[in-house]
Amino acid sequence: MREVEDDAVNQRDKDGDAGDTASRRKDARRNKETLLEAAAAVFVTSGVDAPVRDIASRAGVGLGTLYRHFPTRADLIIAVYRHQVEACAEAGPALLESAPSPHDALRQWIDLFVDFLVTKHGLAAVLRSDQSGFEGLHTYFLDRLVPVCTQLLDAARAAGEIREDITALTLMRGVGNLCIGAETDPDYDARRLASVLVDGLRRPD
Repeated sequence: MREVEDDAVNQRDKDGDAGDTASRRKDARRNKETLLEAAAAVFVTSGVDAPVRDIASRAGVGLGTLYRHFPTRADLIIAVYRHQVEACAEAGPALLESAPSPHDALRQWIDLFVDFLVTKHGLAAVLRSDQSGFEGLHTYFLDRLVPVCTQLLDAARAAGEIREDITALTLMRGVGNLCIGAETDPDYDARRLASVLVDGLRRPD
């Protein structure tokens, strides 16, 4: 009987340990997600050289937690880059479902894309010594986002809202050029100019 009781206690202990481990993993994932969102916001307003304590403070965690997830600034910037690429990629179909029109979905997606590009412009300087790594990220960026932008443009064209002669890559490059300098000039509104560009895609009445 005692052996049965001991086995039951041991099993409860194991179940408790497993529950604690799962809880810690969930907390770690939540902290990492919060840090990535905080870092992206700080990078947009203050650039990729912003003090990491500002990022930790915005995320509501300690510096130790930040460094545990991202030991170096380059690790953090690359993680933010990938996180924002995925966010942009996932937002496209969601916006087509929720926006009043395909053109409005495109405009909202371009706003997200602008925020991402302002962060991205600091990446080249951080990865100067790792050209192959930078090229790999650029390929990842194109592979994930060009199809999403194409889907948005195709939907707007099918709805008769925009002209026919603009490709996704052309539009993305144009928006990218409008974002140059936005990370260093607080008075420069890249979103506003990108909005003017997207409005210019509309078909004439």
